[in-house]
Amino acid sequence: MTETSKETGRIEAFSDGVFAIAITLLVLDIKVPRDAPDGSRLLHALLFQWPAYLAFVISFATIGIMWINHHRLFTLIRRVDHLLLIFNGLLLLGVTFVPFPTALIAEYAQQRGGSVAAMVYTGTFAVLAVFFNVLWRYASYKNRLLHPSVRPAAVKAITRAYSFGPPLYFLSVGLALVSAPMGLAMNAALALYFALPSRPVGTGTEFDSSSTAHST
Repeated sequence: MTETSKETGRIEAFSDGVFAIAITLLVLDIKVPRDAPDGSRLLHALLFQWPAYLAFVISFATIGIMWINHHRLFTLIRRVDHLLLIFNGLLLLGVTFVPFPTALIAEYAQQRGGSVAAMVYTGTFAVLAVFFNVLWRYASYKNRLLHPSVRPAAVKAITRAYSFGPPLYFLSVGLALVSAPMGLAMNAALALYFALPSRPVGTGTEFDSSSTAHST
């Protein structure tokens, strides 16, 4: 394994740990109902927590999808520099923040502050989408940090796909201002969109077959 492979491997390993911790903390917002002496009251209390369940599923799905895409990008990124570490750190900063707006929307979705909570929630993912784009665009600009045999068409396709993220997530912030459920629904739809499968990285489709593969 080359030194550059070790560096990207260390970034992935650290990032994987952050993603894992953040996604695990989400479940803490689902509380065990108290003072429910019989089955009907317990069922009502459980159903009353639907915002917590919804926020958990959306946040879990979004973080999980981001982790998958982060892994995909680092199969193409070969070199590391100081700014890449900073941009990756900003992305992880956003990821670790996700449990807070998840708890916020779970607590206030059915109250008067529901729209504000939904705006904070959707806004968090909008900022994450910006960080994700900055990370990829910095690494891919003139292929500065990518494997030299990555196909230009693959770079353009990834850039084009990710460019939809920020404006759509900011649209969800605007929808949350009008209606908290609409903002959450938009976030859920975006999670489904980015979960759609694409061509697998590492099968040769993203690399120029005339060039050598990764060194080991």
